[in-house]
Amino acid sequence: MAKTTPIEFIRQVRAETAKVVWPSRRETIMTGVMVVIMTTVLALFFLAVDSFFNAVVGQLLKLAQ
Repeated sequence: MAKTTPIEFIRQVRAETAKVVWPSRRETIMTGVMVVIMTTVLALFFLAVDSFFNAVVGQLLKLAQ
């Protein structure tokens, strides 16, 4: 594998960075909002599942006494 000089490496990095299609401000905000919404929905779902299993285990432990 050929070795590259630090200057050539920086040129390559700049060339690759220029190819990147960066999201617009609106796209970034919309994606952030969707992440917050989905995180909240999943947190509520897992809270409900955890509460259900907590109640089931509680009832089973009451039966064992």
